[in-house]
Amino acid sequence: MRLFIIAFQFLTIVPLPVSVRCEEKDLGRSMALFPLVGLALGALLAGVDFLLTPLLPRSVADLLLVAILSVVTGALHLDGLSDVCDGLAARGSRERFLEIMKDSRVGAVGAVGLVLGLMLKYQALLALPVEYKREALLFFPMAARFAQVQMTVGSQRARKDGLGHAFVGGAGTLQLVLAGVCTVAVAGGLLHLSGLITLLFLFLLTWGVKGWAHRKLGGVTGDVIGCASELNEIFCLIFLLALLGKLG
Repeated sequence: MRLFIIAFQFLTIVPLPVSVRCEEKDLGRSMALFPLVGLALGALLAGVDFLLTPLLPRSVADLLLVAILSVVTGALHLDGLSDVCDGLAARGSRERFLEIMKDSRVGAVGAVGLVLGLMLKYQALLALPVEYKREALLFFPMAARFAQVQMTVGSQRARKDGLGHAFVGGAGTLQLVLAGVCTVAVAGGLLHLSGLITLLFLFLLTWGVKGWAHRKLGGVTGDVIGCASELNEIFCLIFLLALLGKLG
């Protein structure tokens, strides 16, 4: 429970009525529970969708769902997406890429990446067959949080400071296995074969991003992990749409 609270407090801005101690490697150890925090976020979205469906057109309700997810997570991973887009636009050396990602300002390419990412997420969610929508809402935040674990475990640190450094130091194979078993079970339980196929696709996508980060930057940073998380949310919804749209 202590590690779950640590994970929840890191991944969301939702205040909790309790506080717990956090030791040096607890951030990394808490990654085993990242998918459960993602499932909790999905449950929030599904609950809000249940309340909004009788009151608002689906287009408005789905846009609010995307906005709510961005707000409750403090737009933490969206910041990573924009920073990586700005770094890619610079086309410079490893040092230049890392310098740009550390800059708090958002460049033009980063802003375009943010807008495109949010639009893709919204449009894919809006187009999902309604009979699978709640299951998708539960699943896609969870899949993205598992991607954060996958990105972290076994990675090198691209820099000696930042959030990526803190997580890489404490997360290991046990965290990856526990997070993976939980995510696979929920994927199969909610969406059956479509969920498992989607999860396999996302695993390969994340593996590709991880390999690119090690070749380009010599490891991962918090921004790269956040970017991978956002890409997983986007492509999870798109891939589910491709699979479930034929069934809806």
